[in-house]
Amino acid sequence: MSTPVSSDRPFLNRRLAAFGTTIFAEMSALATRTGSLNLGQGFPDTDGPAQIAEAASRAILTGLGNQYPPGPGVPELRTAIAAHQQRFYGLAHDPDTEVLVTAGATEAIAASLLALLEPGDEVIALEPYYDSYAACIAMAGAVRVPVTLRPHAGAFTLDLDELRAAVTPRTRLLLLNTPHNPTGTVLTPAELTAIAELAVERDLLVVTDEVYEHLVFEGAHTPLAGLPGMRERTVTISSAGKTYSFTGWKVGWITASPELITAVRSVKQFLTYVSSGPFQYAIAEALALPDSYYDTLRADLAAKRDILADGLAAAGFEVFRPRGTYFITTDITPLGEKDGLAFCRALPDRCGVVAIPNQVFYDDRSAGATQVRWAFCKRTDVLEEAVDRLGQLAR
Repeated sequence: MSTPVSSDRPFLNRRLAAFGTTIFAEMSALATRTGSLNLGQGFPDTDGPAQIAEAASRAILTGLGNQYPPGPGVPELRTAIAAHQQRFYGLAHDPDTEVLVTAGATEAIAASLLALLEPGDEVIALEPYYDSYAACIAMAGAVRVPVTLRPHAGAFTLDLDELRAAVTPRTRLLLLNTPHNPTGTVLTPAELTAIAELAVERDLLVVTDEVYEHLVFEGAHTPLAGLPGMRERTVTISSAGKTYSFTGWKVGWITASPELITAVRSVKQFLTYVSSGPFQYAIAEALALPDSYYDTLRADLAAKRDILADGLAAAGFEVFRPRGTYFITTDITPLGEKDGLAFCRALPDRCGVVAIPNQVFYDDRSAGATQVRWAFCKRTDVLEEAVDRLGQLAR
């Protein structure tokens, strides 16, 4: 029998002591245990285009990517990523020096923050924020400075004065996410212009998470890197999972200046080194899909958004109808509820539906205490069934 390890020091690095099991793992396990409809974790319940799945199969069977691919990513994918940026945004990138393939956007975020931050640097992040942001900033030994998106007139908005006031001499980097998870906010060109001017004025680096770039229902996505003065200071992150409904493949990428790519690659090589070999060839084909694919994707998700948003409103929630992503944030106060975490933990037994409490995405938990997030990247029949079950709250 082994002797228990005895130590006054905990096993987990103290920088990560505040980060236990993610809320997504907890709620997905709750959905499985109760047999509930899972509108919590943001993954589609159907696969992406068959021709792209066939491309992955073909790559495996013909030996493409079965061994270690090149560290920066296979040339075919890097070329396709550069072509995508040119096609949609008019941004020219050298696929050999300005593109880096990663294990999903999550690794791209981790590698970028670990590369660009020193202990004590301040990072401004919009809250509520995707949970890996906080963990990656902590792993880098940096200091997270939240700027809160606040509900106003049916949407969550950024106070540019609050953002400017948050910048100090210790601020090294702005971490942006637009379209924004979990609120569905899409920063406007005017807001992005103001952010760009602030970054140039204060000589800040910017990391932008743009994984929902093709899921904008009103208006269009504007990459920050295309604005004056931003090309040399911006790391742009995106991935294939959300756009092509292959979240398990974990294919992400970074576009940036050669100097920034070199810095991030120096860290990335010691995280996964390489990943997703055969899938990289398939995503290279996916990026070349015609405009009709993207138009159909947006139209389909917009219709699903409206099914769920209308149903949530009918059930008594205050609904913040998103302009982008595939998430809806609601407020539970009209239902007489005050604690989103307790509400979400009880909801499977009440209605057979699982959602995510937004308060876990805030430094100031009270700011998001009554907010709950729902994913509508599900089959229409699943959303309709969820709406029917949630109707019990109104009844």
